[in-house]
Amino acid sequence: MSDNSYFKKDDLKKFGEISKWQEKLGSKFFDYYGEVFKEGALSAREKSLIALAVAHTLQCPYCIDAYSNTCVEKGLEEEEMMEAIHVAAAIRSGSTLVYGVQMMNHVNKVSM
Repeated sequence: MSDNSYFKKDDLKKFGEISKWQEKLGSKFFDYYGEVFKEGALSAREKSLIALAVAHTLQCPYCIDAYSNTCVEKGLEEEEMMEAIHVAAAIRSGSTLVYGVQMMNHVNKVSM
């Protein structure tokens, strides 16, 4: 049976290879990425939870896999992870709905 999926699970392991064709920029990205996830005003645990929620909002299967694993490794509970995803979903749906104001403004304008 062949895997015809566009996203291949093993490709996540190849992420570090993005520097091959542009070493300078790839290196800068990974330096930045590493700094972002260090302990700071937010704990590494909190940052992982944020990353998991954003991964779901962006619908990136690689990020979902990676940050699901990271959250489990950092001791986050299933309930915490799911709640973070619900927060992301609420913000995503709210940001969609607020554009309804633009529609209402437009309809009011053209209906005059």
